[in-house]
Parts: sequence; structure tokens; C-alpha cells
Amino acid sequence: MTNSETITRRYRVRGRVQGVFFRASAREQARELGLSGWVRNLDDGCVEALAAGGREALEAFERWLARGPEQAAVTGVSSEASDEDPGRGFEIR
Repeated sequence: MTNSETITRRYRVRGRVQGVFFRASAREQARELGLSGWVRNLDDGCVEALAAGGREALEAFERWLARGPEQAAVTGVSSEASDEDPGRGFEIR
């Protein structure tokens, strides 16, 4: 696999990640990295994201998800490959 190939991954972020501007900050990070996809809150208090792009950009995004914005307290991030269409741009759902 070359770095120019597009990869899609689904992320689940646990911890204090709702009500701390996590989604808006994640969208900003994803856009800066040139990723497409979306981010949303889940009923269980987690945040879920789908992101597509190059391997290095996705690795950088996952590192950012593990920290989150200043007010967040991330306790874990899980990720898995996905074949879902990320759509165009990066949006908050």
C-alpha cells in the first residue's frame, strides 16, 4: 500500500468527550489534514468518527483523537477499517 491510497477508518473515542467542543475541534483537525468523513456524539457518551485519507494523515488524526481539545479527557480510542463511503468534506452529524 502506498501513502497515496485512500484508507477509511472508523474511530470510537471514550472519556469526557461530549460538551467540550470535541466534534468541532475534530472537524477542524480533519480538514487541516485533508480528510473526508464525519464525527458525531453517541448516546453512551462516546464520540464516533469516520475518516478517509492517506495513511499518514489518518495516523495524525488518531493521535489527535487520543488527546482531543484542551477540555477533553480521553480515556481511549479504538479504530477499525471501514468500507463506508465518507462523503465529501468533513462534517459534524
